Amino acid sequence: MTSVPKVLTIAGVDPSGGAGVFADVKAFSALGAYGMGIIAALTAQSTKGVTGFVAAEPEFVRQQWDTLVDDIVPDAIKIGMLANARVATSVGTILDDYRERRGEDAHVVLDPVMVATSGDRLLDEEAEQAVRELVPRASLITPNLPEAAVLLGVETARDQEQMATQARALLAMGAQRVLIKAGHLAGPEATDLYADADGIVEVTAHRVATENTHGTGCTLSSAIAALRPRTEDWPTAVQEAKEYLTGALEHADELEVGQGHGPVHHFWKLWEKGEQ
Repeated sequence: MTSVPKVLTIAGVDPSGGAGVFADVKAFSALGAYGMGIIAALTAQSTKGVTGFVAAEPEFVRQQWDTLVDDIVPDAIKIGMLANARVATSVGTILDDYRERRGEDAHVVLDPVMVATSGDRLLDEEAEQAVRELVPRASLITPNLPEAAVLLGVETARDQEQMATQARALLAMGAQRVLIKAGHLAGPEATDLYADADGIVEVTAHRVATENTHGTGCTLSSAIAALRPRTEDWPTAVQEAKEYLTGALEHADELEVGQGHGPVHHFWKLWEKGEQ
């Protein structure tokens, strides 16, 4: 275990900085980890939405990894938007190589970016299947409710009982650990479910009233990846990451970025209001 964890994101680029690789590296940095990134896709995106994207060539995604790992082997990896089946397959070979290098010390968080906030599918069926094949290779997967439903080929969960059923089904599908995010459900609390071989645990925080929620999924999964190398187990990393994200949402309105759904405040612990 290193004093400063070296954490890698493999994801897309959001020019507005609220999601994707830029958000991931901000979360890594805010939590005391050294951030690195492999670019899997470029997007045309702002706080008002996504207008297009271009996937990186799979061979170049792998070349980025081979060049990096010849020098630096990450302590943890977070995976986000992969754009298409060919890129997802390439990332699968990266994970196989990473686990050979790190063994039991390999920490992989897979955020299966498959469904937009609007409910639109972001991947075709071939790409969705390629992402499913990454699930057993990850240490933890962090789907939201629509993404969990897509992975399983079922309807979206509408309550905690259905979430628990789907968490168990994802474990049966081969996932080592699952965090199903409940942001799409209504209520005063945002209660996610963490599941592993030992059972299911509620991960609860109060729901923050803000429109500035751009990049919440990216930020949570990245926070978990940044924290895991320096925490005793996955449930602890998940709980601490949830607390960090809650603070980032509480302070999001201070940033005043963009005309749409603005970003969360990754550096809320470090910046004093009025000194940005």
